[in-house]
Amino acid sequence: MRQMNDLRPATLAETRGEVLEVGFGTGLNLEHYPQAVESLSALDPNPAADLPAVGERVRAARFPVERFDLPADGGLPFDSGRFDSVVTTWTLCSIPDPLEALREMRRVLNPNGCYVFIEHGKAPTASTARWQDRIDPVWTRISDGCHLNRPIDRLVEEADFEVSTLERFRQPGPGILAHMYRGVAKRSG
Repeated sequence: MRQMNDLRPATLAETRGEVLEVGFGTGLNLEHYPQAVESLSALDPNPAADLPAVGERVRAARFPVERFDLPADGGLPFDSGRFDSVVTTWTLCSIPDPLEALREMRRVLNPNGCYVFIEHGKAPTASTARWQDRIDPVWTRISDGCHLNRPIDRLVEEADFEVSTLERFRQPGPGILAHMYRGVAKRSG
């Protein structure tokens, strides 16, 4: 995902305070968080802690980083309203139950907080979306559970978030993988 590094600073610009990053991976977001971030709880069910680069990134962070080897679609072990910001970057595609994960993220987000995301998903063009639907069953099996065709904006709204900004764009590369959703959402209600 290094090829996406140029998208990270603008995506993370709204984050502040105590942050929960769901899908921490190898910590590529760490150097792109703004000064307003005070601490990070890094959640990932597939820990990459044994990779030397991950430890180096965590040690170089300007704020404390606590790692949790947990899936997002179970009950998160955090109090309701604990986090000022929740972040996902290219994560919702591979969570088995993204709606349940988003509901948990909403629960742990404080009422004045924000959910910041950049994800690939369902293409806006019918022909590409049909190809995504056709290929998805095989793709999911060979790519560690990644789904090509999730309608990210609808999932976020179904989890009772109110999307305040949403940008849809296409990255270079195969159309079935290149359709991006970048946005900021707040807890609705």
